[in-house]
Amino acid sequence: MGARTFVVVGGTSGLGLAVARLLVDEYQVAVLGDQADEVSAVTDELGCAGGVCDISSYEQVREALAEVVDRYGAIDGVADCASMWAGGDLDNLSPDRIRRAVDVNVLGTTFVIKEALHQMRRQGRGNLVYVGAMAVTQPRPGIPVYRATKSYGTSLVESLAEAQHSNQIKVMLVHPGPMPTRLQERVGDEFLDEVYALPEQVAAEVVRLLLLAPDDLYVSGERVLRADGRW
Repeated sequence: MGARTFVVVGGTSGLGLAVARLLVDEYQVAVLGDQADEVSAVTDELGCAGGVCDISSYEQVREALAEVVDRYGAIDGVADCASMWAGGDLDNLSPDRIRRAVDVNVLGTTFVIKEALHQMRRQGRGNLVYVGAMAVTQPRPGIPVYRATKSYGTSLVESLAEAQHSNQIKVMLVHPGPMPTRLQERVGDEFLDEVYALPEQVAAEVVRLLLLAPDDLYVSGERVLRADGRW
């Protein structure tokens, strides 16, 4: 087996970028993002592969992961860090913001996981780490749509984890607490939390899970990161 290859979806900023930075010195890394200028900037900085991919498009997801396999021969792990923020009371959220949150957090999550597992099953091995949100396990006011869409991803991953019946393909879940990233900034909202974990702290746990060996006895399942950064 040659050098291991990892795909970081949503790898151009925040947690995804932190994950890519931890991996790139020792492994082959491909970052996916929906903005061409951001993908170009990250691939130039890290010297890694990258591709423009709107994960709400199944065709783009399929083509992006197929290109990684064509280039490197296999995908050893996928970190699904992409997310769309939809904070605010339901009455104040525009239909467009709601639709985009569903497109990214529901459809996009489904398409990424579907294609990642398709490639891993062809290989007979691989690790998938989905980045959920602590809000799924600890309800918070003011984010009903964000919580609902991230809850979908959690339910999907938990069901798929139970269905693997093998440690050769691991499906895992990380629930970070609040992190000061560009997630809110991208849609014009402010980051308001005073207690939070840094992306670099969460990224270390994502990478640890990505690097688990196929014969590791760690089973598919869930990890929860508390808001104060303690496991």
